[in-house]
Amino acid sequence: MTNPLSGMYAALMTGLNDDGSFSPDRQHALNEYVLRQGLSGLYVGGSSGESGLLGTDELLEQQEVVALDCENTTLIAHVGAPSLRDSIKLARNAKRLGYHGLSALPPHSYPFSDAEIFAYYSELQGATDLPLIVYEVPVRTGRPIAMETLVEVLDLPNVAGLKFTSTDMFKLSMLRRRRPRATLFFGFDEIYLSGAVLGADGGIGTTYNLLGRLYMALDRAVQSGDLREAQRLQEISAIFVEGLLETGVLPGMKAAFRALGIEVGPTRAPMLMRADDGDARIAELVARPEVAEWIS
Repeated sequence: MTNPLSGMYAALMTGLNDDGSFSPDRQHALNEYVLRQGLSGLYVGGSSGESGLLGTDELLEQQEVVALDCENTTLIAHVGAPSLRDSIKLARNAKRLGYHGLSALPPHSYPFSDAEIFAYYSELQGATDLPLIVYEVPVRTGRPIAMETLVEVLDLPNVAGLKFTSTDMFKLSMLRRRRPRATLFFGFDEIYLSGAVLGADGGIGTTYNLLGRLYMALDRAVQSGDLREAQRLQEISAIFVEGLLETGVLPGMKAAFRALGIEVGPTRAPMLMRADDGDARIAELVARPEVAEWIS
């Protein structure tokens, strides 16, 4: 039986104007490209979309722009905000627009306790009837959530599963055994294969925006038991991500779209390109035959 919302989702990026303001036109252009990848759906308003640097009003507008373009696509709205009130506002707007699910970072503006994290998710999951995907991402929050707390959160009525962006693969395998009906997404693009073979129900990733077809093929190879092909495809992903690390992942991804003639704007300050020749490096990266093969 397939768990709710399973599949491969692009962690959708955000189109910005040259002055850094939200651009509906550039968002439409980005949406059009990503939708051609044949992915299971889009994960809207997350870290890959620079949500931590956007205002709630901009995130609400982005939700609406994406909904207009994606009537026949499964949409998960990331609604995690520093304020629970803003999270609930984003969640209810997503429900109004016809989104199929929600997700949220745990609260991380302060060193919150596990009890406070549980209380946050308990309140948020009750704000709508949409299934909620919670989030384990120590690289963003500064610490892992205790296993016992994660299990308690997964048992809340509207919590459908977890986005797991951690290299603690033993923890992932324990979660898979303890809550087999939970939908577990794996969040590190460059090692998706590791999560998939341990039972992840799909992936959510930044580089899926550009290379969605590659990740769909990688997941199919895992499901069919073709380990050699899965390893080959994962190696291409790793090469691409290694190149992005030289420029910064999001500045590099936006440079990659520019190299394809799709202008999605800069990253929002203070996020900057980390290499003076970043655009040139990324243009070379997307032109590499093993990468270019997977670009629409």
